[in-house]
Amino acid sequence: QILLSIWKMTCSQPPAISLSVLEQLQEYKSGCDLEEGWVLMCKHADSGDRLVPVESMERIQRQQQLFGMDFKPIIRWEQVVDLTYSLHLGAKPKIMEPDVAAVERLRFVPPTWSYECDEDLVHFLYDHIGKEDENLGSIKQFVDSIDVSSYTEEFNVSYLTDNHEDTYWESDGSQGQHWVRLNMKKGTIIKKLFLTVDTTDENFMPKRVAVYGGEGDNLKKLSDVGIDESYIGDVCVLEDMTTHLPVIEVRILECRDDGIDVRLRGIKIKSSRQRELGLNADMFQPANLVRYPRLEGRDPDVLYWRAVILQRFIKILDSVLHHLVPAWDYTLGTFNELKHIKQFLLLSKRRTMLISQCLKDSETSKPNFMPRLYINRRLAMEHRDNPSLDPTCKNTVFTQGIIDQGGGFRDSIADMSEELCPSSSETPIPLPFFVRTSNQGSGTGEARDMYVPNPSCKEFLKYEWIGQIMGAALRGKEFLVLALPGFVWKQLTGEEVSWNKDFPAIDSMLVKLLEMMEGMDKETFEFKFGNELTYTTVLSDQRMVELIPGGIRTVVHHENRLEFIHLVQKTRLNESKEQIAAMQAGLLKVVPQAVLDLLTWQELEKKVCGDPEVTVEALKKLTRFEDFEPSDTRIQYFWEALNNFTNEDRSRFLRFVTGRSRLPARIYIYPDKLGSETTDALPESSTCSSTLFLPNYVSAKVCEEKLRYAAYNCVAIDTDMSPWED
Repeated sequence: QILLSIWKMTCSQPPAISLSVLEQLQEYKSGCDLEEGWVLMCKHADSGDRLVPVESMERIQRQQQLFGMDFKPIIRWEQVVDLTYSLHLGAKPKIMEPDVAAVERLRFVPPTWSYECDEDLVHFLYDHIGKEDENLGSIKQFVDSIDVSSYTEEFNVSYLTDNHEDTYWESDGSQGQHWVRLNMKKGTIIKKLFLTVDTTDENFMPKRVAVYGGEGDNLKKLSDVGIDESYIGDVCVLEDMTTHLPVIEVRILECRDDGIDVRLRGIKIKSSRQRELGLNADMFQPANLVRYPRLEGRDPDVLYWRAVILQRFIKILDSVLHHLVPAWDYTLGTFNELKHIKQFLLLSKRRTMLISQCLKDSETSKPNFMPRLYINRRLAMEHRDNPSLDPTCKNTVFTQGIIDQGGGFRDSIADMSEELCPSSSETPIPLPFFVRTSNQGSGTGEARDMYVPNPSCKEFLKYEWIGQIMGAALRGKEFLVLALPGFVWKQLTGEEVSWNKDFPAIDSMLVKLLEMMEGMDKETFEFKFGNELTYTTVLSDQRMVELIPGGIRTVVHHENRLEFIHLVQKTRLNESKEQIAAMQAGLLKVVPQAVLDLLTWQELEKKVCGDPEVTVEALKKLTRFEDFEPSDTRIQYFWEALNNFTNEDRSRFLRFVTGRSRLPARIYIYPDKLGSETTDALPESSTCSSTLFLPNYVSAKVCEEKLRYAAYNCVAIDTDMSPWED
């Protein structure tokens, strides 16, 4: 009667219910004293309808033994809502009482906390948890050997583990008889097993796979997974195993469009043997926070609860991310409201897949005729040495030829990089598109090796072409190394820029000057400037521009200084706006808008320029020790410390000593003045002369800790030069 009354509310005619179902229902109701329960009605071969009560895990396990491992009854109400054949019996579920104390901890905002602190916390979580997935592709640490049902001579089993999505294993056998067998290392427990597939493989793409596990030939079915025919990327076919199984076998039951053979582009495993860092307060100990100065000194418990909030927010964002960046329309910029939290996307689990999908779907087919590019490399080299020469290539007789598998192309890309942004500050700039930052010209502040688009250059079509080359670098594997500050990369990805946060990398002297001017009293202001300060400012290309009509003849007085400061900031922040917009337009001709929406500016820089590698070997060639004995232990400790540094650590160290984050940069190291052994002293540097004063540390470990602390916490170069000095 209960079943009939429910069906009557939704159906004009109640369906026929077998007597066995009603008998089962009566038996279930009389034998169970539950306030709430879920039952499923499902077909069971020829024995008629069957009701399966949802009860304990023990009963579920018995049911799985009877009906197979793929038998998964409903155990949560959310699952039932998604199924049309489920019925609700009994009272509504009770809502748990709120944990007021936990809610208050989550709502608590630490004193002096800022958005920048949240960004640092996101980067901390990404470095300690998010990057764990980067090792996902290496299955050799979990698998002794891999067997396959068959393979072609050209596409053998080795391509399953080469971590290249452009290669694949291809079977060579009968339809429906293809499998991959993983012989697991002892003790390995699979948390996730992924297959890498690609819809462009057409009828070679697997459509349905089953995973079996066990020992020897005694294998039991663990999962049965259907794969979307339009999917590109990693498909999880098995997860959350609790015991070690010596053999895991993936059977390809069906291919797309009834294909005969199969292609798999890779297998990836996440195992419980990997480092699993769950959130806990112990993660936030001072030793782990040295790379994140804004987090130092904070209560670990406070950081933990703040991290919980961030992770919950990212989980919610992930659930709607594919709607915010629709895969079916790449022309709409949908992230305008979320650009303030772009850095939070580092923790997103769906973002990488969406980026790959967008790039893959927006690829074009190869042209019928491959274009040819002729470059007069000799004339280009002569022009680089003497920019006054006409760079136009007029002759058709070339004095240098290259026949190579991409070597000449890579060399030409490197030449482009060098001509656009020369790596040496002594080299003249042969092209008009970029100029050195004021920091590079004056040798002050941070990021002294950076360039910005030339505000005077109005060749916007060529800036657009530069953007297209950047897009090609992002899609391909050849890098266009452009030494541009975050101020430029942020605008390319649509992130907001600010004066205090971003402009010091361009003109730190001006930022300091305006900051001091804002706090000046009238007497000091008039003493410093008199009647010489007018409504003008100097741009990065060294042009003086007026801030207001007739500004060169209008004196700035103390009561007008805030207006003057605002006008200077606005003018300088927008000085290269048109050039950057043209570069972005070119970038969007090659890369979908959705990809720029999903990338942070740091990731865009790395994808275009590569990771600015600072190796110990390169540093050894550029470092000179002065006033040290060859056997001095400080030299040994110093190199041991740098060997233990990450590339980011070494880049930060280089900036601490020289003001540059990329090589080449000469370094001079002197003993500090104390000379005696110490565990407390920090190293000192003079960036003007690229000199490091190294204390006599008692061990390599202490040396490493102090150098790293200095590299991450001593980034303001306030004593290099006063803004009042000539």
